[in-house]
Amino acid sequence: QVQLVESGGGLVQAGGSLRLSCAASGSIFSINAMGWYRQAPEKQRELVATITSGGTQTMTNYVKGRFTISRDNARNTVSLQMNDLKPEDTAVYYCNAAVRLRAWSGWTEFWGQGTQVTVSS
Repeated sequence: QVQLVESGGGLVQAGGSLRLSCAASGSIFSINAMGWYRQAPEKQRELVATITSGGTQTMTNYVKGRFTISRDNARNTVSLQMNDLKPEDTAVYYCNAAVRLRAWSGWTEFWGQGTQVTVSS
């Protein structure tokens, strides 16, 4: 089985910073895209940022310029540096990875359990 383990969430004041990390482990042939989604109370889950193994990035405009996503392909990890945090960034942040389990197989998406990020005014 594949597991995604997240760390780095917490409570910060507006304007502060947090760094989220996610490590994938298990029977993995390769990982295409890794990234972060978030879900605030009463709202649906939304994309924050993703990055492929080749470095192609996708990021919501709400965090562009404040957040930075990075990845270590060799370690199957992805990190999200979050600066200038705002109260509207408060959400549960979920790591996501598109994983190839076998050389012949397609992509299977896996999710982490989520880590809470709370930004106070």
